[in-house]
Amino acid sequence: MPKRLPEQLLLRHDRVSLEDFRDEGYLADAMRNYLMLLGWAPRGNREIVPWETIESEFRLEDVNSSPAFFDIKKLRAFNGEYIRALPTQEFIQACQPWIQPPAAPWPAERFGPGVFAALAPLAQTRITLLSEITGMVDFAFLDEPAIDEASWAKAMKEPAAGILAAATAAFEPAPWEPEALRVRLEEIGVRFGLSLGKVQAPVRVAVTGRTVGLPLFESLHVLGRDRTLQRLAAARQRLAASAGITQRPA
Repeated sequence: MPKRLPEQLLLRHDRVSLEDFRDEGYLADAMRNYLMLLGWAPRGNREIVPWETIESEFRLEDVNSSPAFFDIKKLRAFNGEYIRALPTQEFIQACQPWIQPPAAPWPAERFGPGVFAALAPLAQTRITLLSEITGMVDFAFLDEPAIDEASWAKAMKEPAAGILAAATAAFEPAPWEPEALRVRLEEIGVRFGLSLGKVQAPVRVAVTGRTVGLPLFESLHVLGRDRTLQRLAAARQRLAASAGITQRPA
């Protein structure tokens, strides 16, 4: 088992040591599994295999002497597989360095372990590096969402203002459950002649700041009615200000 990557490979990929991969959010088991495949393969055309299998099947005479190519994209894919295989509590624990100060972009008092535990299973299926967890869940712990301006520009085109107004009116009395919120937004989509995906976009950006993220309705459920409505109102005010018009109630 190699103790560290060959120096020339580390330099090619702007890494200094294995610690840099760890700090980016690669799991040790994923890295170890991938490194063992640089010149060797287990039986049965498998790649993702536990260390116990590697130990039992590895034979020095099976190692290929040809130069190996270090594929960072493949390593990242391996890492995603290992992340998804973690038990939820182990995943939550593995994320701690990125969701606690000083690494986290939110103050310590804004972080809620219970909120993160609710979001963690949703995020676990969507990240390939542990460091990506921060951007997936920051909307729940920041006072205001960190707006990605490219996402805003893409999502907040007509009829975004009308969709946000309709969503506000529909969400205010709705049972605060994911399926109920989905039904309300589907109804709005029918009204505007848009698919659910299209009508979700301005709501998602208003609430989370991005066009891509965790499942929207589960995210709204965790965020809560009051904070969701506040963010919809803030987005409507920004749109109204950019259009030079006075905001009207929903």
